[in-house]
Amino acid sequence: MNLYCSMITLKDDAKALLFAKALEDWMGHLQSEGVIGDWRLLRRKLNLAADCYRDFLLEIEVDGLEQLEQAFRLTGQHDDDVEQMHRAVNDLIQKAEFALYRPYPDMERAERMALL
Repeated sequence: MNLYCSMITLKDDAKALLFAKALEDWMGHLQSEGVIGDWRLLRRKLNLAADCYRDFLLEIEVDGLEQLEQAFRLTGQHDDDVEQMHRAVNDLIQKAEFALYRPYPDMERAERMALL
């Protein structure tokens, strides 16, 4: 399992609940297509965070890079419904930063370390 993360700041005129609903629709679609696993949206509480953190944190579980690539391919398809759902989320975002994490130590490294 890998964790694809995005720290998100909404546009000044964007409504947070509208963003959450649009994201739920989009992530639900990706999940139903089998290109992502579980996901969760978190919002900063009490404005308690360093300046480098954004208001929202989106975490998306994927089995590996191949599944993540499938999600990107699905997003890039020329399908009106897909484009509309993606745009409904993307149009509300001012800035987003991304990262990909993996469990550590992962199975491959744990097995190599056991051999040492």
